[in-house]
Amino acid sequence: MSPPQAFAGPTPASAARRATTSEPAAAQAPAAGPASDAEGHGSLAAAAFGASGVPDYARDAVEDDADIFITSQSEASATFKLSPAFVRSYAEKRPPFGFNGLGELVYMRSYSRHKADGSKERWFETVERVVNGTYNMQKRWIEQHQLGWNPWRAQRSAQEMFDRIYSMKFLPPGRGLWAMGSPITEEKMLYAALNNCAFVSTAGMKQDPSRPFCFLMDASMLGVGVGFDTRGGEGTDTATVRGISAKTPPKPFVVQDTREGWVSSVKALLDAHFHGRAAPAFDYSGIRPAGSLIRGFGGVSSGPDALAKLHSDIDGTLAGLAGKPVTPRAITDIMNLIGLCVVSGNVRRTAEIALGQHDDEEFLDLKDFSKHPERAHFGWTSNNSIYAKLGMDYGPVCDRVVRNGEPGFAWLDNMQQYGRMGDPANNKDSRAMGGNPCLEQTLESYELCCLVETFPDNHESLEDFKRTLKFAYLYAKTVTLGRTHWPLTNRVLLRNRRIGCSMSGIAQFVAKRGLEELRQWCDHGYQAIQDYDRKYSDWLAIPRSIKTTSVKPSGTVSLLAGATPGMHYPESRFYRRRVRVPEGSPLLEPLRKAGYHVEPAVSEPGTFVVSFPVDVGEGVKTLDQLSMWEQLSLAAFMQRHWADNQVSCTVTFDPAAEAGQLPAALSYFQYQLKGVSFLPRATDEYPQMPYEACTEADYAGMVEALKPVDFSALAEADPASPHAKAVARAAAEAAASAAAATAAGARRRTAEEIASASWNEDEGEDFPDKFCDSDVCAVPPPSERA
Repeated sequence: MSPPQAFAGPTPASAARRATTSEPAAAQAPAAGPASDAEGHGSLAAAAFGASGVPDYARDAVEDDADIFITSQSEASATFKLSPAFVRSYAEKRPPFGFNGLGELVYMRSYSRHKADGSKERWFETVERVVNGTYNMQKRWIEQHQLGWNPWRAQRSAQEMFDRIYSMKFLPPGRGLWAMGSPITEEKMLYAALNNCAFVSTAGMKQDPSRPFCFLMDASMLGVGVGFDTRGGEGTDTATVRGISAKTPPKPFVVQDTREGWVSSVKALLDAHFHGRAAPAFDYSGIRPAGSLIRGFGGVSSGPDALAKLHSDIDGTLAGLAGKPVTPRAITDIMNLIGLCVVSGNVRRTAEIALGQHDDEEFLDLKDFSKHPERAHFGWTSNNSIYAKLGMDYGPVCDRVVRNGEPGFAWLDNMQQYGRMGDPANNKDSRAMGGNPCLEQTLESYELCCLVETFPDNHESLEDFKRTLKFAYLYAKTVTLGRTHWPLTNRVLLRNRRIGCSMSGIAQFVAKRGLEELRQWCDHGYQAIQDYDRKYSDWLAIPRSIKTTSVKPSGTVSLLAGATPGMHYPESRFYRRRVRVPEGSPLLEPLRKAGYHVEPAVSEPGTFVVSFPVDVGEGVKTLDQLSMWEQLSLAAFMQRHWADNQVSCTVTFDPAAEAGQLPAALSYFQYQLKGVSFLPRATDEYPQMPYEACTEADYAGMVEALKPVDFSALAEADPASPHAKAVARAAAEAAASAAAATAAGARRRTAEEIASASWNEDEGEDFPDKFCDSDVCAVPPPSERA
C-alpha cells in the first residue's frame, strides 16, 4: 500500500540539508540501528529510500500499522507525546475498572493527579502521562548516546502500550501510575521514586556507619520499601559506638525542611555517636508547622515533632553503647525508629523487612512485645525474617511463628544460586545479600528494583499475553535507565538492570483454565521475556537484566483490574471490601449518590469507611478450602515455572490443625522456595474489618442497590481550586522563563510545570499506598490494625 502523505519522510536532498542545518535532532532522519528491531522502535538500517521517497523506517511503520495516529512530521518533536487524536479516541470509553466500583475509587483516591485547571485526571489521561513519561525516558537515553531514535516506531509502540495499560492487561506499579511523566520525573528527575523496593546491608558499615541508615530513610521518604540486615552487628568487624564527645560543645545544626534536610540531620547525629564528635544542636525553626501541605510526594506536615522524637530515640539507643560495638538489636531499633518517623511524618504506611540470623535469640524475640514492651511503639514497622539455612532445625523458630506470625524465612543460598528453581543453578546472584520487604526480589546491597504487574486472566490467548509481556517488560526495563542520587545504587543498577514482571489473578486463572494451562503460560511467557530482553537490551545498548520475573503480593493495583492479589487466595468468594476515605474528600458524595454504604470510621475520627460488594469469580477457591500444603505447592510451582527472582508468599494456616506440621513443611519446601512467611488464620471479628465475608444473597442485594458511580464532576475544570490558582500565580514566572530562554533552544517551562515544581495541591492529598501498594508487606500503624 502507499503510505499516506502524513508519513512522508525527507527526500535524500532534504536529509542532506538537515545534516548541515540547526533543525531539531528529533526531526532528522534517525541514524542506523539494529536491523533485528522489527517490532521495536529503534532505527533500522541507515535510511534507504525507495522509489516513493519514503525512508524504509517510516514506510515499514505505515505498512505494519496503517491506522496509526500521527498527523504530521511535527509530531516527531523534541519531547515524545502520544498522538492527541489517538488519545482522544479513548476519551468517551468506560475504563474496565474491577470489583463494582472499588477499582475506580482506588484509582481516583490514589493515582489520579490534579491538572493545571484544577480538574482531576481521568483514566485515559493518567495512562497518557505514564506512557509519555516512559517513552521520553527511552528517547532521552537513545539520543544522549546517539543510538538513533525512530519517532514513527515509537509512536506505534507507545500506542499499543497505552491500550494494554488502559485495558488493564498490565499495570505499572502504584508509584509509577502516580509519578511517571509527572514533574517528579520530568522536572526533578527523581527516578528512584519509580522503584518499588530496595535492600541495604549493614555489613562493612564500620567504614561509614551512618550510610545504611540514611539510605533507608532517604529511600523510604521517596516511597521505596527497604529491606535491611543486621550483619553490621555480627562477628568481629563491627562498628564501634565511640559516643558523643564530652569535650566539644554542641555544634549548631539548622534542619532544612526537605527530605534531604531531614536525612542530613540523622546523618549528623549518627556520625557524632559513631565517630565521637560534638553533638549537633538541632534548630527546627525552619520546618513548616503541623498541618502544612508537603511538596513532592504529598501529605500534610506533622511539624518537627516526629523528627525531634527520632533524634531523641537515636540518642537513647546509642548512648548506652558508648565504647562498645553496635549490636543487631541496635541496628534493628534504629531502622524501625526511622520507619516510625516516616509514618509519623504523615505517611500512612511504610515497608521494612529486617533480616537476622536464625540462631540470634535476641533478634528472634524482638517482635515479642511481652519480652520487649519498650519496642511496642516502634517494633511493628518491620516484618522480621531470618536467613534460613538448608537443613536447619525449624522447630524452635516455628514455635515463634505460631505465637506471633513471625519470623519469615529467606534462603539466601537459593536466592544466590538459582533463577527459576526449575532451571539449573547459575550463580548469577552470587553478590545478592537479601531482599525487599515483600521478599519477591533478590537484591544486592543498595539495589533498587521496579515491579510491573500483568493480569493473565484478562487475556483470551497465550499469544495475546505474550504481547502484553513485551510492554510490561519494556516499562520496567525503561525505569532502569533512570539514575538515582546514590552512587552505590547506580553502580548496581547499571550492572544488573534487574526488573520484576509479576502476575496477579493467579487464583482466578487456575479456576477458569487449570494448572496445566498456567504452566504453559508461565513457561512460554518467561521465554518470551528473555527474548525481549535480548532484543531491547541490544537496542538500548545496556546489559541484559540479571533477573526478570517475580510474583509480588500486590494490593491496590490489582484492585484496579479486579484481580486477586499475586498468588494469594481470597477469604471468601463474596465479601464486603471496606476502604477508608478522608472526611471532606470530593470522592464521598459521588459514592453516596451511587448507593454505596458510607459511614464514619469507628476508630479514626475524620475518616469515613465505604463498603464495596466484591465477587472474585466462580470456582475460585477460598482460604478455608485450602490447606497450608496446597498454598506452598502453588508458591513452589510459580517459583519453578515463572519467577527467577522470587515468589512473595504468605501462607495462612490453621493453628489448631496445622501448627505442628510447619517444621516438616519447611523441610520439604526449603529446596523449592527462596522465601516464605506464615500467618495463623484468625477468627477474630471487629467493626469495619477491611474484608468481611458475605453470602451471595447479601452480595446481590448490595449490587442491586448500586448505580454507576459518576466522578465526572471531578474531571471538570475548577478555576477556584488551589492547584489552578497556583498555576495562575505561576503564569508570570512562566512568561519570564520563556523570555529568558536562549536562542539555542533551552526548553521553556510551562506555568503548570513551575507550579507543580513549587507547590502541588494534589500532592497534599492523601496518597496512602505510595510507600507500598501491597496489603501484605506494608505494615500499617497499630491504630489501623486494631
